[in-house]
Amino acid sequence: MNEEVIYSIIIPAYNEEEYISKTLTSVKKAMENIADIKGELIVVDNNSSDNTAATARSFDALVVFEPHNQISRARNAGAEAARGKFLIFMDADTTMPEGLLKNALSNLLSGLCCGGGTIVTFDSVLPWYGEAARKFFNWLAVKSDFAAGCFIYCLKDAFQGAGGFSEKVYASEEIWFVRRLCAWGRQKNMDFRIISEFPVVTSGRKLKWFSSYQFFAFLFLTCFFPFALRSRKLCFLWYKHPVEKEK
Repeated sequence: MNEEVIYSIIIPAYNEEEYISKTLTSVKKAMENIADIKGELIVVDNNSSDNTAATARSFDALVVFEPHNQISRARNAGAEAARGKFLIFMDADTTMPEGLLKNALSNLLSGLCCGGGTIVTFDSVLPWYGEAARKFFNWLAVKSDFAAGCFIYCLKDAFQGAGGFSEKVYASEEIWFVRRLCAWGRQKNMDFRIISEFPVVTSGRKLKWFSSYQFFAFLFLTCFFPFALRSRKLCFLWYKHPVEKEK
């Protein structure tokens, strides 16, 4: 068996002890199914106050600590610690289906692909606006250069060439990253591939935690005042659990 680390799976996590065990179980199973290709699992503890880090270590994950509570910084910290030449970014509340990891690595090993993503399903029934958004973003992923942040894979060289995830924003960092990643790929005659045969399953909890008014207000802000993404407070949908007290 080749002992060189070929790929690194990077999962940013902030107070995710309730969900991350299911995520890591699915990831470890996918890794075991391709045991001939050595990989590593990295969980970036983004200043959690619960048992997220301890749970990750129980799955033999390398835990990297990022003190500044920001998704893009956590992703970048994981990439910096990664030893693999292929990077796979996942969310802590997302499970990986069998076949997805193998297909992503096959694409990257071909030498013709700089990166890609997959389509998304949810673990529960969504309100109408959530289901409409899911269908729209899945259509966008298949028809254009777009990938949901809950699963993105790429060459490490491409990640570095694209400048990583922007640390100027607190949400939607994957949109700007994928644009730069695709531009890097075009310069190398490499494509961006969506693996629609193996959708990830992600949590619909935010659609239960927050009202439709809050979602539409955030959508309005980001569409017409994109500088709002530079405010952690205005991006609270991604950082605040409703059980947390205001600090």
